[in-house]
Amino acid sequence: MWKNFSIVLLVIVVFTTGAYFVVQSKAVFVLEKTDEPPENTEIQNNVLSVNDNSQSRDEKMPELPVVAPLLPPQKLSSPPEIIKAVYVTGYSAGVKSYINYLADIFKTTEINAVVIDIKGSSGYISYVSNVKDAKKYNTNSSVILDIDSLIRFFHDKNIYVIGRIAVFEDPLYSKARPDIAIYNKGKTADLSKPVLWRDNSGLLWIDPASTDAWDYNISIAKDALNNHGFDEINFDYIRFPSDGDMENLGFPVWDQKIPKREIIKEFFRYARVELKGEKISADLFGQTTVNTDDMGIGQVIEDALEYFDYISPMVYPSHYINGFIGFQNPAGHPYEVVKYSMENAVIRKSAYLEAEKNIALQNSEASGTPAQTAQQALNFYAVSLAKFRPWLQDFDMGADYTAEMVKQEITAVQDALREDFNGYMLWNPSNIYTKGAIELAK
Repeated sequence: MWKNFSIVLLVIVVFTTGAYFVVQSKAVFVLEKTDEPPENTEIQNNVLSVNDNSQSRDEKMPELPVVAPLLPPQKLSSPPEIIKAVYVTGYSAGVKSYINYLADIFKTTEINAVVIDIKGSSGYISYVSNVKDAKKYNTNSSVILDIDSLIRFFHDKNIYVIGRIAVFEDPLYSKARPDIAIYNKGKTADLSKPVLWRDNSGLLWIDPASTDAWDYNISIAKDALNNHGFDEINFDYIRFPSDGDMENLGFPVWDQKIPKREIIKEFFRYARVELKGEKISADLFGQTTVNTDDMGIGQVIEDALEYFDYISPMVYPSHYINGFIGFQNPAGHPYEVVKYSMENAVIRKSAYLEAEKNIALQNSEASGTPAQTAQQALNFYAVSLAKFRPWLQDFDMGADYTAEMVKQEITAVQDALREDFNGYMLWNPSNIYTKGAIELAK
């Protein structure tokens, strides 16, 4: 009897251990089918747990034997050539029902990529990272409890994963490092105790000239790329502030002598050097496609061409001033506004390349470099310049955006870029996208 009991016990232990190993080795989400997309109110009470296929965060997992941890997720082995992405906040990415919603989008639309907030405008990192300053200043969060399993889930569906990092708009790091944060000159009597400046949304900003801030954000990018399998890093808010009490901006690092565009361009260069070989992209104001100055924020589209794989102008029609290209309400004319902006971006890039070509040929003649060698170098240089992959509007502002209007934006990008079309990214702060706008071709 005891012998039989021992055998049964042994079988139970082996089965339990084996089952756990299978769960660990797969490390993907088993998703429940939902007919309707989630509302944002579900975010706080419907969170994905670590390797949890059926339980909520508050339910206890059974105690199981300890097994060797999985290796970090790897980047997508065969990424799509043309990226068609939707934006996802960290909160949405941590909700099971929302992931079900995304899974349905992947099945029924042309979407093949997601842009997930690694660090949004709150300053919190969406998951527990290994970044030194994140641990030191408590900027990690757990809105995504198991980032590695989430990345594996997307990659198993051949979905390209882009991690978005809001760089200089960062309330959390500003509070942790007031010595490098923009302060309010009118309210600060003692620079050792600065009153921090706030924009119109009440958010705090880091001085864009601070190399400490550069290193902090790039360390977050490196951790995401090397330890969590993100395919690309998308840098946003790489600029000086654009709204608020602009007369009282105080900069603890920037000397206000070096032009703003030179500060931002140097960050571009630094990011490229530090993230050599990685896919990186930059979000720029949509107006950078048509404005030749830095608009007071330090962004000039030509300054980014050498340092990124993709430039993503935010060509939201609702964000252009009334009267733009003759339209009293640009938001009501998505095709015309987006096409005009992206055509101008192409023209700017071509002019930049031509200018660089002339300089290079002049230098080659002066140095005696053979013309063929110089041309080969120029060809390589041209290929290495950033491609355009814009952000498009899928939210109601200035007009009620219908599926047809979103389609018009996508068509405008295709018509403007032609053979250089590299895709687009859709932005909706609610993360719910217009039905019918991005359906698979029948």
